[in-house]
Amino acid sequence: MADVKQLKSRFEVSTTSGRFVRKDAAFRNWITADGSPGPSGEGGFAAEPGRYHLYISAACPWAHRTRIFRKIKGLEAMISMSVTHWFMGGFGWTFEPGGGVVPDPILGAVFVSEIYQAADSQYDGRFTVPLLWDRKRATIVSNESSEIIRMFNSAFDGAGAIAGDYYPAEHRAEIDAINLRVYETLNNGVYKAGFAATQEAYEETVVPLFETLDWLEERLTRQRYLVGDSVTEADWRLLPTLLRFDAVYVGHFKCNLRRLIDYPSLSAYTRELYQWPGIRETVDFDHIKRHYFESHKSINPLGVVPLGPLIDFDAPHHRDR
Repeated sequence: MADVKQLKSRFEVSTTSGRFVRKDAAFRNWITADGSPGPSGEGGFAAEPGRYHLYISAACPWAHRTRIFRKIKGLEAMISMSVTHWFMGGFGWTFEPGGGVVPDPILGAVFVSEIYQAADSQYDGRFTVPLLWDRKRATIVSNESSEIIRMFNSAFDGAGAIAGDYYPAEHRAEIDAINLRVYETLNNGVYKAGFAATQEAYEETVVPLFETLDWLEERLTRQRYLVGDSVTEADWRLLPTLLRFDAVYVGHFKCNLRRLIDYPSLSAYTRELYQWPGIRETVDFDHIKRHYFESHKSINPLGVVPLGPLIDFDAPHHRDR
C-alpha cells in the first residue's frame, strides 16, 4: 500500500496559480449489451446481472449520479453496491465503520486505493469514486461517472432493466451542450470556487457560476425540464449539485451571491426531482454535510458541521400544473 504522503499528493488539485484543476478519469471501458467495445477502452464487458459492483460515496455528487441511475433503471438486484465512510483524510476514501457505510464484499478493502491497486499494481493516479468493478475479470471497468450513467441507461435494457431512455438520440446534441455548460461552470464550478487559492481565481469562477444558475432559472421558468417536457440525463446530472448547494456550497465553498431558494423555478424543480420515485432514497445529507465540513481542513480547520440550513425538499413543487 502507498504511504500517507503519496496518497495525499494525489489529492492536491490546485496549481500554483491558485486555480482548481480536476484530472481526467483513468479507467474508461464500457459495459455493453453484448460485450463489444464501447466508445473508449476495450471490449469484453457484457451486461450480465450479478457481474458488476459499484463503489460510491454518498457524499460525492459525481458518485450520486451513478446511484440515481442505478435506482431509476432498477439495477439494484443486478449491480451490487458499497458505500464509503463520509470522511476523506490522508488515505482517501475508506470503508471504516459508520452509519450508512456498506463494506466492500469483493476484496474486503479498507481503503478505496486498495481496489485500484488490485486492478493495476502500477496505478499512480487519484483514488476516486464512483468506481465500477467487474467480478469476472477482477478489474475496474470505469471510474468516469458520466460514462457509467450512460452504461446504466441502456446496456442492461435487455437484461431486465426498467424501461426509459434518458439520453434519447433526437435530443443528444442539446443534452450534450447543456451538460458541457453545467459541468464547466456549476458541477465543477463550485469546486473551483471552494478550492480557489487566490481572490482572482475565486472571482473568475463565481461570476459564471451564477450566470449559469440565472440561465437555468430562466429556462426552467418556461419549460418543465432542461430538455422540454421529459426528464433526461441532463436533469439527473444537475440534481446532485443543486441538492448540495444551499446545504454546503453557499457557505463552505463561498458560492453565496444567491442561494438556490432565491430561484423560484430552480428550487421547485429540485424538489420535484427529489420527490421522483426512489430518488430521496439516494440522498444522505448526514454523509454530505459531514464529508465536506469534516474532511476539508484547509477550508474548515475545526471540522464543525453546521446544523442548518433547514430545507424541506418534500414541500410541494407545483410543477405538474
